Amino acid sequence: MSLLTVLPLAFVMVAGPQLISAVFLAASRDPRRSSVAYLAGAALGTLVALTVWYGVFRVIRYSAGNGTKDSGSRHLIDWIVLVLLAALMVITFLRRKRNQPPGWMRKLEDTRPPFAFGLGLLLFVAMPSDEVTMASVAGSLAGHDKPWWHLLPFLILTVLLLALPLLALVMLGARAERLLPRLRDWSDAHSWIISELVILVFVAIVVSDLV
Repeated sequence: MSLLTVLPLAFVMVAGPQLISAVFLAASRDPRRSSVAYLAGAALGTLVALTVWYGVFRVIRYSAGNGTKDSGSRHLIDWIVLVLLAALMVITFLRRKRNQPPGWMRKLEDTRPPFAFGLGLLLFVAMPSDEVTMASVAGSLAGHDKPWWHLLPFLILTVLLLALPLLALVMLGARAERLLPRLRDWSDAHSWIISELVILVFVAIVVSDLV
C-alpha cells in the first residue's frame, strides 16, 4: 500500500456539501476571507481526525499482534478498511439524489469568516462519509507501517480540491461568476458516480493486498 494509492480518496472527501459550501462562500460578500477561513477549518478538522484514526489503527495493529506488527494484524486492519469502504459506498449511493443544497447553505452568501471556519471544521469532523473515508485512509497507512506524515499529502490534496472555487475567483475574476454555478451543479449531479468508482478502485487494491 503506497501513499499514491490513498490520494484519490481526497475527491470522495470533498464531493457533496463540502465542495458546494466552498462554491457558495466564493460567491459571498467577503469571498476571500470567508473562503480562507473555511479552508483553515476544514484543514484543522481533517488533520485532527486523520491523526486520531491513525493512532487508533496503530493501537489495533500492535494489540492484535500481541505486541508485534505481524502480517496477521495487518490483514485484520485490511479487513476493517474493506468494511469501512463498503459502508462508504452505501452512504455515497444513498446520498446520490440530494440534488438540491439545503436551505442553510444558501445563507452562506452573507456569512462571516468565523462562521465559515466553524463550518469547515464541522463538515469534516461530523460528516459520516468523511469520517469513514479518513478512517480508511489512516487505517491503510497505519496498517502498512507508513509514518504519520504520509497523511499530509492526502490532507493537502483535500484542501486544494476545496480551494478550487477560490482559485477560480482569483484567477478568472468576473468569469468565475458563470463558472462556479456550473461547478456546483456538476458536483450535485455527478460527483457520487466518480466517488463510487474511486472507492471501487481502492477496494480492489485492498483486496489484492489480502490475496
